[in-house]
Amino acid sequence: MEAPPDNDVLWARALYYQHKDGSPGLQGVSLGVHEGEILAVSGPRGCGKSTLLSCLAGLVRAHSGEVWFNSVPVHTMGPLARERLRRDRFGWIDPTPVLVPELNVWENVALPLMLRGTGRRRAKTIAREWLDRLDVGDSARRRPHELRQAERQRVCIARALAPSPTVLFADEPTAPLHLADRTHVLRTLTTAARSHRITVLLATHDAETAALADRTIALLDGRRVNTVHLPPAPETEGRAACSLSV
Repeated sequence: MEAPPDNDVLWARALYYQHKDGSPGLQGVSLGVHEGEILAVSGPRGCGKSTLLSCLAGLVRAHSGEVWFNSVPVHTMGPLARERLRRDRFGWIDPTPVLVPELNVWENVALPLMLRGTGRRRAKTIAREWLDRLDVGDSARRRPHELRQAERQRVCIARALAPSPTVLFADEPTAPLHLADRTHVLRTLTTAARSHRITVLLATHDAETAALADRTIALLDGRRVNTVHLPPAPETEGRAACSLSV
């Protein structure tokens, strides 16, 4: 078994994954991500972006291949070890906002911090700072059902950034946001990641979003390709086709 390069915080080799219906999810994908790098994973819907992020984060186990985090083999970890890794070192942003309905906004953001052992008062202070950065500080005491979907997504982004994870997996993080909000939220996310040396894997089918990353890799049908030309996403996303070269 070949160890990953020392300067890669996350490294994967020859990942294969097949969906339950038999369709291929990943077909031999390899990549390396440096500490503090923002890497965009681009490609059209259904190309394997979400599957790749899930395998790298330990949410699902690839059927074959290797995933390493800081020279530790994630692919050999059991379920409990992978759960601890996600809790203590990783952050995740879904394309649709999912919050704990019984908690108010700041409690949702503070929850990962408190699970890591941060005191309630300190966790609340950090949570409110991030909510202010994402322009939802006025909603700190409201419940999720009182917010618009775009506001809930901002809360989810604050929750992912608040613990300063080593690696942040962002799966189409601005999908629920209006076009006018996307640039501000993405710049907040990328600026925070760079200032805190957070490594980011950003899955997107939008060229303007991918342009904010340090580097881009492209997927098509579960394989890495040389380029995928993505037009800017319209207000109703997912209509545009893409051209590619392999």
